[in-house]
Amino acid sequence: MESIGVLLVAKVIPYLEQELNKRYNLFRIWDYPHISQLSTQHVTSIRAVVGRSNAGADSHLIDALPNLEIISSSSVGVDLIDINKCKEKGIRVTNTPDVLTDEVADLAIGLILTLLRRICESDRYVRSGNWKCGDFKLTTKFSGKTVGIVGLGRIGTAIAKRSEAFNCSICYYSRTQKQESRYKYYPSVVELASNCDILVVACPLTKETHHIINREVINALGPKGFLINIGRGKHVDEPELVSALLEGRLGGAGLDVFENEPHVPEELFRLENVVLLPHVGTGTVETRTVMADLVLGNLEAHFLGKPLLTPLV
Repeated sequence: MESIGVLLVAKVIPYLEQELNKRYNLFRIWDYPHISQLSTQHVTSIRAVVGRSNAGADSHLIDALPNLEIISSSSVGVDLIDINKCKEKGIRVTNTPDVLTDEVADLAIGLILTLLRRICESDRYVRSGNWKCGDFKLTTKFSGKTVGIVGLGRIGTAIAKRSEAFNCSICYYSRTQKQESRYKYYPSVVELASNCDILVVACPLTKETHHIINREVINALGPKGFLINIGRGKHVDEPELVSALLEGRLGGAGLDVFENEPHVPEELFRLENVVLLPHVGTGTVETRTVMADLVLGNLEAHFLGKPLLTPLV
């Protein structure tokens, strides 16, 4: 399959890049700032695009690749892929669900504990020598809190199960009520935020969920409430979040994602009631390797005419 052109549109772990390079004629988009810089021969040879959560394929790129057959994303979210264009042109799309669920759910719990128990701040307190001057201030417990989850899919359910181990009450919002779920359902995010201590965003990014966390939701969560976002940055109206934190209308936030990554509002840097992570929800060697294998498996299945492992389109 060495003659098959594959366009890599995002930085991936070395293992995946090396395997793609061994198996296919690999093109890296950063070597060609403009797709027009690729020769006609190369453009027509490209039959697959490989992306991840921070880079996909918009309509412009899809139209520029006349022989594109499949887009394989090393992520569960595909909001940066023009799905409608793919359906229109018969282009297959795959992602990497399930294999990253535990990793992201683990991180969500880690963010909650780090935020409520002020672990980052406590670490700096010791390192600075301030412990010699007195005990660290009291923090907030996680056990027994009410956790509200926006999106009770694979990841949301995994977060709920982990929270139950801390004797937390669970409630949720989703597009439709999950009849099989024993958790309390609220028909709006505002109602959910009004009835929980910790609000976790774990839904896919769509037109409907863009800025699903807005001023009204943040105010409903209130000065004793905490927001955790391990979904996508655009789920949250970031200026409203920043102003709420600065004005004390929100108790705190744990954020793994931001609206304009890697740019983060500088106002957040000086706040102690905020934990900021560089979008590392799936960032372990084990999980990224399994995700890479799934990308490779989907490409191999497609080009050998076998059923895709994780078809989305």
